[in-house]
Amino acid sequence: MKILILNGPNLNLLGKRELDIYGSETIDDLITSLQRLYPDVNIEYYQSNVEGALIDKLHEVGFTYNGIVFNPGGYTHTSVSIRDAIAGISTPVIEVHISNIYARESFRQVSLTAASCKGVISGLGISGYHLAVKYLVSSKFV
Repeated sequence: MKILILNGPNLNLLGKRELDIYGSETIDDLITSLQRLYPDVNIEYYQSNVEGALIDKLHEVGFTYNGIVFNPGGYTHTSVSIRDAIAGISTPVIEVHISNIYARESFRQVSLTAASCKGVISGLGISGYHLAVKYLVSSKFV
C-alpha cells in the first residue's frame, strides 16, 4: 500500500511558521510518527511551493497509489487547475488543513479543491494528517 502526503506552499515551514496557528511539530516529526504507526504502509512525502509541480505530482501518482493526503495550502482557495487535477485522477484524495479554514479570514473559507476530494479534515492540527491516513488505510478505497 502506498500513500502520499502532499503539501503545498509554505508548508515546508511547519514548526517554524506562525506557531500559534500551525503548531511546533515539523513535517519530519509527522512523517516519522506516521511511519511508526503504519509500518506496513509505504508513506511518501512531497512538498512544493509551485502549483505546476503539485499538479505534476498528482498526475504522477494519481492512478497507482492507494491514497493521497493533500494540504494545498493557499492554493486551496485559488487553484481551479489543482481542483481539476484531483478530479482527473482515480486515487482518493483527502484534503487536510491544520487550521480551521472556516474560522479564519473570509478569503480562506472557500475551498475550490474540496469538491474533488473524498473528504476534508480542517482545524484539528497536525492530527488531521493522522486521521486522513487512518481513513485511507481502513477504507474500502485502498
